Amino acid sequence: MLGEPDYTMNDLFAQLGLESSDEAIDTFIENHQLAKEEELISSDVWTDSQRAFLQEEWKKDAAWVEVIDDLNVRMHPDA
Repeated sequence: MLGEPDYTMNDLFAQLGLESSDEAIDTFIENHQLAKEEELISSDVWTDSQRAFLQEEWKKDAAWVEVIDDLNVRMHPDA
């Protein structure tokens, strides 16, 4: 039986329909910093479908959780 895939930040951005190069990801994160109290999933940065994907994968504790958590940390530099 195969294990779950190890997704990268590049994979997550591609899944969300966003430019997924390292430079584009860094620029996106730099331009969309969140306030300490703002939840990643609640941010108006996302379209409804992007938000739904993030929320669903987080709830399922799916293979995406680690990379979503990393994105959360990177978008909350002051947390």
